[in-house]
Amino acid sequence: MFIDTHAHLGYESYDEDRELVIQRAIEADVSAIITIGTDVESSREAVGLANKYATVFAAVGIHPTDCAATTEADLEAIKELTADENVVAIGEIGLDYYHMRAPKDKQHHICARQIQLAQELNLPLIIHNRDSHEDMYNLLSELDAGRTGGVMHSFTGDLDYLHTILELDLHISFTGNITFKKSDANDLVTAAPLERLLLETDSPFLTPVPLRGKRNEPAFVVHTARKIAELKNIPVEEIESVTTANAVSLFKLDI
Repeated sequence: MFIDTHAHLGYESYDEDRELVIQRAIEADVSAIITIGTDVESSREAVGLANKYATVFAAVGIHPTDCAATTEADLEAIKELTADENVVAIGEIGLDYYHMRAPKDKQHHICARQIQLAQELNLPLIIHNRDSHEDMYNLLSELDAGRTGGVMHSFTGDLDYLHTILELDLHISFTGNITFKKSDANDLVTAAPLERLLLETDSPFLTPVPLRGKRNEPAFVVHTARKIAELKNIPVEEIESVTTANAVSLFKLDI
């Protein structure tokens, strides 16, 4: 069985067939899906979906591109949502210097507060990092973010950055973009230790080959798993079993 550790099932692109999407994932041997919040509203939606579907779990948090107007009340609302038994992580949090929809100091503050919340609650982190490698590493290091575990999702960077993130006791996940013809992630995938790898789709984005151009969904995670297996020259069944064990352990999934 596979686990999709990062999907956005609350997006409106699933409004017409969300239940079928989840059913197709089950039929594709996806035993669990973590649906991700990016602000208070979507975090509430994630919790609602986790309560509705047995295979769905939730992460709650405020994304760096959604944090410009974040208040103390919003952070308190995220904390309140963690009381639900189906919430398994704080995320998606981090820094994003590509879109820059919030000033750097606000991004740092909101990210730091959520790392501290994760440590208070002993929950792992789901981390977004785009064009902010040095600052992201410094913040994670200063706050000892790896203390409660977490994953740098949709990993980007060079081999040196990969090793620095691994030294923080964090996991790594790659999306369907590693299957693209022009992907430059082959060396990263090969170098990433299997015992620290997770699978994800980042649905509805980054649909893997051979389905590129379609809306992504959790059932498609197998294509990313196959590409990782190809690059590591090991059976896909090994990717399946180890990444599932990694996810169950990190997120304390009851499956």
